[in-house]
Amino acid sequence: MIDRRNFLAGTGVLVSAGVLPGLAVAKAGAQEFDLIAGPVQQALYEQQPSDLWAYNDIVPGPEIRVRKGERIRVNFRNNLEEPTSIHWHGIRIENAMDGVSGLTQEPVQPGDSFVYEFELPDSGTYWYHAHNKSWNEVGRGLYGPLIVEERTSTFDRDHDITLIIDDWRLRQPGVLDTDSFGSLMDWSHGGRLGNWLLVNGKSRPVLKLRSGDAYRLRLINASNARVLELDPNRFGGKVIAYDGQALPESVVLPYSPHLLGPAQRIDLMVVPDADFTIEEISGDKPFPLVDGIVDGISRTAQSTPSIPVNLIPEPDVTGARKVKVVMEGGAMGGFVNITYKGKRLEGEDFRKTGQSWAFNGIANLAEAPLFTVRRGETVLLETINQTGWVHAMHVHGHHFRVLSRSGADVDNGKPWRDTFLIGPEQTTEVAFVADNPGKWLYHCHMLEHAAAGMTTWFEIS
Repeated sequence: MIDRRNFLAGTGVLVSAGVLPGLAVAKAGAQEFDLIAGPVQQALYEQQPSDLWAYNDIVPGPEIRVRKGERIRVNFRNNLEEPTSIHWHGIRIENAMDGVSGLTQEPVQPGDSFVYEFELPDSGTYWYHAHNKSWNEVGRGLYGPLIVEERTSTFDRDHDITLIIDDWRLRQPGVLDTDSFGSLMDWSHGGRLGNWLLVNGKSRPVLKLRSGDAYRLRLINASNARVLELDPNRFGGKVIAYDGQALPESVVLPYSPHLLGPAQRIDLMVVPDADFTIEEISGDKPFPLVDGIVDGISRTAQSTPSIPVNLIPEPDVTGARKVKVVMEGGAMGGFVNITYKGKRLEGEDFRKTGQSWAFNGIANLAEAPLFTVRRGETVLLETINQTGWVHAMHVHGHHFRVLSRSGADVDNGKPWRDTFLIGPEQTTEVAFVADNPGKWLYHCHMLEHAAAGMTTWFEIS
C-alpha cells in the first residue's frame, strides 16, 4: 500500500526531496504557548492542496519544546466547526489536564477556548493530539510534537532532531480522501491505513549531518493505525529511549524489524560516517522516509552522550492488584456478545452504532470503571488479545513496565512504555504504580478501534 513507485505510476509525476523544516515554537520567550485549531489547505503530495485541520495553520502542529520540571500554560482556541480537546500523550499529567473529552473535561465547543496548565515531570519525546473523535480529527492533521528536554540538555539543538511520521490516505490526484473517514470497514478491520508516508509533513526530507557527530533522532508515529516497520541497524542507529523514557545505556537491536505502533516513540542515537536512508520496510520494497546526507566532518572530538533516566516508581508485583482484560470482536473474530451503553447489541445494532470490539464484553466507556484502586497500589494488567488483529494499547497518565509477552521476548529488559503492541492471540502483562489520582483511559490507539469499542477507563482514589 505504500510502495512509492506504485503510487507514482498513477500520477505520472516525480517527488523531489524536501528540506526538513525547523518546527516553530508557538510563543517565544516563556513557558506559555498559543494553539489554535482550525481548517487549512496544505499539500500532502506535490502541489495538490488538501483540506486539512491543523494547529496554528501547519501540519504537523508547532513543536512545543520545554524543560523537565517546568510548568507550562497552553492557551487553546477551537476554530473548527466541531468540538475538540487536546491530549498530551505520555505525560504523567494532572488528571483535569489530560484532555479526554467526556471523561476529564467537556469538549471545547466551536469558537470557545480552554487553558491547559500542567507540570512536565519527565524529560523525553512526547506529542499532543486531538482527543474528541480522534479517528477523524487526528486523521485530518490535529497533532504535533511535545519535547521535554533534560534540565541540562544532552544534545544541542543542531543535534536533536524530531521526526514525526504519518501515513495519509490519498486519492487521485494526490489529495486527502475525506469521504472514507468513519468507514465501518476500517473500524472493524485494521483501522484507517494510508497509502502515502510523510515525515514532518514532507516527502522524504533531507537531514544535513556532520560525520562523527552524535545525533538524537526522535521518531514519533502519528498514524491512525499503521504499524511502522523500521531497522535502525541499517543506518547504525542505537536505541536510547522508548516512549520518552531513556534506557540506562544505548543498545543495538538484536532483531529486525522494530515495530513502531501508532502513538509509540523511539529515540535513536546515530553517529554517521556516510550517507544513509531511514526506510519503512514492511512492503515488497523499502519505502524511503528520510535521507541523511553527511556534509562535512565533526569540528570537535565528541564523547558519546548519556541521557539521564526519569525517576518513575517501580511496581511491586507481590500483592499487586491483578486486572484481566479480554479483547474480542472485529472482523474474523467470530460472534461475540457485546454490550454497549447497557444494551446487548444484535443484528443492525452493530452497523448503527459502529461498535464491533469489546473489552470483557463491553464496548466503549461504561458507566462503571474497569477497576478502582487506591493511590500507591501496584496494578498488574493482563491483556489477552482474542482478535485477529494487532492493537496498540495505551495507558493514560502513567508509564508501565512490560513484564511478559507470550511468544516474544521483552525489549531490552522490561523497559518503561506508555503504549504497547499486542498481536493476535497474544497475552501481554504490564505493571505500574497507580500514583496519579483521577479517571484514566485504557484504550487501543488504532483510533478506529478505540471509536468502535476498544476504550475503557479506571479510577485512582
